Amino acid sequence: MAEEVLPAGDVPAETPKSLQVLVDERDLRTLYVNLTRIHVTHEEMVMDLIFSMPNPNPGAGQKQQMLFKVTDRVVMNYPTAKRLALQITQLVKRYEQQFGEVPVQAAQRPPATPARKSKTAPPKEGQ
Repeated sequence: MAEEVLPAGDVPAETPKSLQVLVDERDLRTLYVNLTRIHVTHEEMVMDLIFSMPNPNPGAGQKQQMLFKVTDRVVMNYPTAKRLALQITQLVKRYEQQFGEVPVQAAQRPPATPARKSKTAPPKEGQ
């Protein structure tokens, strides 16, 4: 089961301690996103979730193309966006402490799965 990170701001201060919270995940969908596009208004933030990849069906003689498939859109108010930003920042820091810095630019990323720092010592000679 995934670990949930819930800042104190997610539960109102006036919530009784005996309140049971139920989470309904029956309609939960999972999707892969490797790009986002963000629009803002005075009241809310709109984030489009995008899967980008080389066009699998380019036309004959056409230049290489990238396909940006917008899969979902998330609209949230600024307090919720700030809590999400804090949660993601905390998770990325934890990940980087364990596995090393995550490069942001595509050119900095290794072509395959990033190397992980080993948690075990290498075997001694003769073992």
